[in-house]
Amino acid sequence: MYSSRNMCLKWLLLLLIAVAGGAVAAASSAVRRDGGVTYDRRSLIIAGRRKLLFSGSIHYPRSTPDMWTSLIAKAKEGGLNTIDTYVFWNVHEPQPGQYDFSGRADIVRFIKEIQAQGLYTILRIGPFIQAEWTYGGLPFWLREVPGIVFRTDNEPYKFYMQNFTTKIVDLMKSEKLFASQGGPIVLSQIENEYQNVEKAFNEAGARYVLWAAKMAVGLNTGVPWVMCKQDDAPDPVINACNGRSCAETFVGPNSPNKPAIWTENWTHLYDLYGNATRIYKPEYIAYQVALFIAKLNGSFINYYMYHGGTNFGRTTSAFTLTSYYDPAPLDEYGLINEPLWGHLRELHAAVQNCSDTLLYGQQTNYSLGPLQRAYVYSGDERKCAAFLVNADRNNTDIKFQNRTYRLPAESISILPDCNIVSFNTAKVAAKCTERIRVPTMKFDSPMLWQEWREVIPVFDSTTLRSNLLLEQMNTTKDTSDYLWYTAEYEVPADAKAEIKIGSRGHVLRAYINGRLVGSAHGYFRNFSFTLDTTVLFHRGVNTISLLSIMVGMPDSGAYLESRAAGLVNVNVLGNQGSKNLTDKYPWGYQVGLVGERVQIYSMNGSSKVPWSKYTISPNQLTWYKAIFDAPGGSDPVAINLNSMRKGQVWINGQGIGRYWISFPKPDGMPSQTWLHIPRSFLKPRGNMLVLFEEEMGNPLGISIGTVYLKKLCNRYNSYPFLGFSSTRRS
Repeated sequence: MYSSRNMCLKWLLLLLIAVAGGAVAAASSAVRRDGGVTYDRRSLIIAGRRKLLFSGSIHYPRSTPDMWTSLIAKAKEGGLNTIDTYVFWNVHEPQPGQYDFSGRADIVRFIKEIQAQGLYTILRIGPFIQAEWTYGGLPFWLREVPGIVFRTDNEPYKFYMQNFTTKIVDLMKSEKLFASQGGPIVLSQIENEYQNVEKAFNEAGARYVLWAAKMAVGLNTGVPWVMCKQDDAPDPVINACNGRSCAETFVGPNSPNKPAIWTENWTHLYDLYGNATRIYKPEYIAYQVALFIAKLNGSFINYYMYHGGTNFGRTTSAFTLTSYYDPAPLDEYGLINEPLWGHLRELHAAVQNCSDTLLYGQQTNYSLGPLQRAYVYSGDERKCAAFLVNADRNNTDIKFQNRTYRLPAESISILPDCNIVSFNTAKVAAKCTERIRVPTMKFDSPMLWQEWREVIPVFDSTTLRSNLLLEQMNTTKDTSDYLWYTAEYEVPADAKAEIKIGSRGHVLRAYINGRLVGSAHGYFRNFSFTLDTTVLFHRGVNTISLLSIMVGMPDSGAYLESRAAGLVNVNVLGNQGSKNLTDKYPWGYQVGLVGERVQIYSMNGSSKVPWSKYTISPNQLTWYKAIFDAPGGSDPVAINLNSMRKGQVWINGQGIGRYWISFPKPDGMPSQTWLHIPRSFLKPRGNMLVLFEEEMGNPLGISIGTVYLKKLCNRYNSYPFLGFSSTRRS
């Protein structure tokens, strides 16, 4: 809790920022005619006109450049006029001062494609983004800056954050991509959901918010800035809502001169290994959008995600699937997901049909019944638009302007002329679709496969040594999911003993003298666990080899730079006495796998190991390789790994992602079995498939196939949708 003195200081700083950014603040209350973007209490003002923006998140690194044109076109066809994307700091600056804007990281090409199709862009720079992306988008090298504390009033962090933010803004300016220069970018975001962690930093958190706002405004982009989930965003920065029901939870603009903005309308809850899939009904999403517009004068809604895409390689955050937001309006492959895409398209058309009335008219609202309400907008030339809300779980007849209307349960009817219903959120006309995957090649012959077994290291083979258990992230520096802990343990005679190993996550495989003796893993938000098993030690020196495995880096929360992973204690308990191997005991370390070191998954690296014929008997810690031709046609391609257990996949040296078939959802089914292979990763012939299997998966069950959609029916009630868990009140 702030003292009155500190609150006074905070508001004084706010006043100083407002004065320093006076030109920007003044522009927000006046219409500019030079192509810049301003705002008032109703909306963003673009080229002198208020705009009602329907936006969708499409992340350029989660797709490929050859997909971008189609994704944007389908979003436009779905009624969007804006595309939103985060900027991925760790993608663009993998090492300090070394920048990458090529391939999937070519953000300029992505934004220019948006511009070419006549859409606006929202640029969410962050540069902390969370986004279920490894380390929340922060480059790992940032963790090693002396004295750094992320996302607070900390000079080292602010230096690098400002440096990268300026780099991105300057890049956009050089390409004339801000709307003030004639480009498509009409809004930028600084920070991301900071309110979730601000209290952890006490007064330093409040100072950081003020600094970040001033820094961003001072970059003079000619377009407004937004802070999502930051109720006290300093003027002239706009505060915005994130969530699935912002029509009901948003506190509203923190100034009478700011518009109501919804930066993340969740179309799904991202999937995690071991968790049940949770999907929102199209009716529910449409209801919330319509209510946000009607009730709060909402003029900007961004769907997060509109296209989820793929977390290629090792880019996911902890326990997040390789497939990201697959049930979005455009699925992982970029295919249209019905009925969600079509239902929202009809909603967008109905709203845009009366957008001038909504943006320039006067709102009134009044009760139509205990759980029914009318929101009416009246404009010039007798223009009128109405939203009739029924928050009851039952169908209801109401009287509106001397006419009777039947309102379905938990729905909103949109009347662009205050007379005829053009859209109702509960009436889904779009047909549902089923996604079909057709195998075109099965890898069911042992002759197709070669294998090479990963070497289990011993203490003598290691060069990195310590007399304590090292923290994993500081040791691997995020160059690998894998860290080997090795030690020698001597006993005078053959004996059974209990070995107890504590880990901060995420997965552990224990080997004694090269033999697997146990495995264990944590869970999302409960990463820590203990592996406790009985082992047989042979007389003399025994080798302990412990493979600690991460399944993605953390992506959120305060003090991210201090997060830890890996082993915390190792104890041996037996009749010949107990031994604590945690401290003051020699350990040897190997970062990563031998196969990773030689890049066995690449064409050059593959020749550096002695591959052998497949032995038919599945093995642990084994690399598998096969050659295949690309499926014909242009349909998306995917690989079915249902027969495997846990590991990673590469195609022609490109990381497709992680798989974890052996960690099922509560219903016993795998979280994900099919992984997307972009067409641009493939050659017509001679493609190299490489897998690293940690457990004992069977590669003979793998297949590659194409993906297409089949329209099925008008109803989809059998699907496990969520939404309307309680009676809605308007």
